[in-house]
Amino acid sequence: FGPLRSRCFARCRAAMATVPEGRPRDSLVKYDPPLELGRAQDTKSVPRAKKMMKKVQLPPMEQKASADDILHSVLPPREWIEDGKHCIQYVSNAQATRLDVIQLQEALDQRLMERQARETGICPVREELYSQCFDELIRQVTLNCPERGLLLLRVRDEIRMSIAAYQTLYQSSVTFGTRKQLQAEQGKSLTENMIADLEAQKKISEARVVELKNECEALERREAERRAIDERKRKEEIDFLKHQSQHLESFLKGLEK
Repeated sequence: FGPLRSRCFARCRAAMATVPEGRPRDSLVKYDPPLELGRAQDTKSVPRAKKMMKKVQLPPMEQKASADDILHSVLPPREWIEDGKHCIQYVSNAQATRLDVIQLQEALDQRLMERQARETGICPVREELYSQCFDELIRQVTLNCPERGLLLLRVRDEIRMSIAAYQTLYQSSVTFGTRKQLQAEQGKSLTENMIADLEAQKKISEARVVELKNECEALERREAERRAIDERKRKEEIDFLKHQSQHLESFLKGLEK
């Protein structure tokens, strides 16, 4: 999956280069209230990727990273432009309780039902909601144990890369199948012409077979008639010779007397 992962990573970087218009859809991930960065015209001059790296940059190795820094590096803030204002929203650093986990499960079930996600098969809605739920679980775990949160982040990224790779393979297979289908349709007319020629040759051959059978039957009839005539002639000759032999025998007996 090496080349496929590179392409997926490049698409992710390209998506980070632009700020979307409009407030994003409500997520299962718990966020703080949005903050205004100013007018959109003032903030567009600064590349978004550069600002994101500045916000989520971890401290040097000799310094211990705080839970908030790790949290913001694991789950970067989301930005959007609304009413000409550039807004940013960071994930919440509030500790999760047992009640929060129960509410998360209820919210997941409710949104699956509201957005009519399919229970089986491929469903982008179900995939999106479960991805948000997993991110929220990563947020909760990161606040309790940052190392465990980073490990879950690796697991999440590995799953996403694998899914993206399978999607790319599926698209390639669909393209390959479509190309083969077009080639088959192009060769269909040639095959049909070949079939028509073979059927015409078959009809000619069948007519020739019938003709040869008729000739063979005519030859057999003529040969049978010829054999019958020859047998009749031989029988007549035999009868004549027998009669002549009897006549000669009687003549010789008359001479002896």
